[in-house]
Amino acid sequence: MIGTLYFKVLSRVSLLLLPVALFAGDQPSAMLYTHGTALINGSAVERSSALFSGDLVETNASSAANITAAGLIVLISNDSLVQYQEHGVEVQHGGITVSTAKSLTTRAGGIVVAPAANVWTEFAVRDADGRVQIEARKGDVTISDDKGTTTLAQGQQTTREESTPQEDDKKKKKKKKAAAGAPPAGVGGVLNSPVAIGIGSAAIVGVAAWVFVQGDSPASPAKP
Repeated sequence: MIGTLYFKVLSRVSLLLLPVALFAGDQPSAMLYTHGTALINGSAVERSSALFSGDLVETNASSAANITAAGLIVLISNDSLVQYQEHGVEVQHGGITVSTAKSLTTRAGGIVVAPAANVWTEFAVRDADGRVQIEARKGDVTISDDKGTTTLAQGQQTTREESTPQEDDKKKKKKKKAAAGAPPAGVGGVLNSPVAIGIGSAAIVGVAAWVFVQGDSPASPAKP
């Protein structure tokens, strides 16, 4: 009897959650604000737009932009190509300034820059011609590459060579070209959104109550 009721609950909850999965939209994980015309995956953005993990942001010689997310602010300088990611950003060309209170990473070629501690940290990263310039403006940062990990103290700056400059330049050109026709990327299942979770919880409680109220009567009553 318990097995039958459990099966009924799961069946009805699945039917109720299906429309939620079909009609609920993916939730953006960040916002992009532009100063001048910038591009997201090749499409022009004149003021602001939602941003999803995997989106490519490109500024030209006369534009700039900033990304705002939970615990993260990224200022993108002019003539830059940056990919927003779930756990940080990747600089494919140009420069950015990162302010964060989380362990979010910034990648440039084969180099990874991250706050040395979970405190509000500000640093700048610029990637040009196979050379990565890093400046720790507030707080210390760690720099990791194929040679290991070192710490750059607040107020210090350094320059590193990309691990494979020629290959990275080819990848950047391909990504920049592909960005012109790429659709916006999305992340996060719809069932992870607060709205979907709330609807799902209400559905489970409602269906379970209905099933147990009906539990006193057989599913297929037999004639006397």
